[in-house]
Amino acid sequence: MIDIKLIRENADLVKENIKKKFQDKKLGLVDEVRELDLEARKLQTEGDNLKSEKNKLSKEIGILMKDGKIDEANKVKAKVAESAKRISEIDEILPGIQESIKNKMMMIPNIIAEDVPIGEDDTKNVEEARFGDPVVPDFEIPYHSDIMASFNGLDKDAAGRVSGNGFYYLMGDIARLHSAVLAYARDFMIDKGFTYCIPPYMIHGAAVDGVMSFEEKDNMMYKIEGEDLYLIGTSEHSMIAKFKDQLLTEKDLPITMTSYSPCFRKEVGAHGIEERGVYRIHQFEKQEMVVICKPEDSESWYDKMWNYSVELFRSLDIPVRKLVCCSGDLADLKYRSCDIEAWSPRQQKYFEVCSCSNLTDAQARRLAIRYRKEDGEKEFAHTLNNTVIAPPRMLIAFLENNLQKDGTVKIPASLRPYMGGKEKIEKNN
Repeated sequence: MIDIKLIRENADLVKENIKKKFQDKKLGLVDEVRELDLEARKLQTEGDNLKSEKNKLSKEIGILMKDGKIDEANKVKAKVAESAKRISEIDEILPGIQESIKNKMMMIPNIIAEDVPIGEDDTKNVEEARFGDPVVPDFEIPYHSDIMASFNGLDKDAAGRVSGNGFYYLMGDIARLHSAVLAYARDFMIDKGFTYCIPPYMIHGAAVDGVMSFEEKDNMMYKIEGEDLYLIGTSEHSMIAKFKDQLLTEKDLPITMTSYSPCFRKEVGAHGIEERGVYRIHQFEKQEMVVICKPEDSESWYDKMWNYSVELFRSLDIPVRKLVCCSGDLADLKYRSCDIEAWSPRQQKYFEVCSCSNLTDAQARRLAIRYRKEDGEKEFAHTLNNTVIAPPRMLIAFLENNLQKDGTVKIPASLRPYMGGKEKIEKNN
């Protein structure tokens, strides 16, 4: 959520930002908020003045009564009663207007960075850098689910009978590999100075509204029937919401955390060849990184965070590239974002495995996360998040890039301690 001062003082900037995000249907919200804000401030001023006058008149009544001026006192009482009636009307009207302002403000997108590429959708995202040489081996790379099945490591048929489409069973060495990469990612981030955390997997609706837009909420979140609880779509949701309504101190910042959680999402996504495996699913596990920092530090943290993703994937012998997200591909709360995409030797193209975002103070405003500066002034913090790894999607990149001609899968040296010292995964007939 942006600062309402922007709408009061520079509505054209807010409208231009909406146009850059190709959300022209939201342009009317800016004028609606301006009008409601003017009305709310007018009512607030009127109410404050009436309350001040009422207090003054009430004291005057006491003096008049003491002096025996009953008629004059009664006239003042009538004025007080009239003021009290109007104050009551304002107190009844004002909260509704303020709530309407808040709801409309939460639909207006965050101001994006000046250097964000302008484009309508992800087809206009821009490749910025590659790390590692993408290799196409001299043998055929099977589809990822077939690689997993060759080790008796995947059963989607049974999952379909038990849970429906979009679920899976992982077994044997594939399941062990899944756990190994999560443990490796956890320790990788701890070594970077991040505090490890296991958060709640369900959060209240107010927390959901604080961490994402209404549209994302409707498209992604599973709601627990009969409860004010939602299953998280990523641990970022509960990690950032941990600081809801908190006033931090400047010395508390930055707060850097890495968290493990299962994730649950309603949308399976676009249909196509990749839907046959475990690329788009309702349930997966994830290691996440989140940072809460001072505004002047958020851009440097953004660069550190996406670089951590590159370093991690390269340590597992997976080539990656950085793809800068264009304006139309940015969720409403994002100031800037980039995807780290892994190389797929089978498809001979890259696909998303991490998403790093700087949300500036958009989440902090919705969740009321502030910190007290050394001079005593209060300011909203900045929040950032990034995927460390998210298997089983990450396993697709791992298996394809480490598959050997004989059908075994090489285990990079960095991961061997988490796989019981194994140097490769072999088929067990």
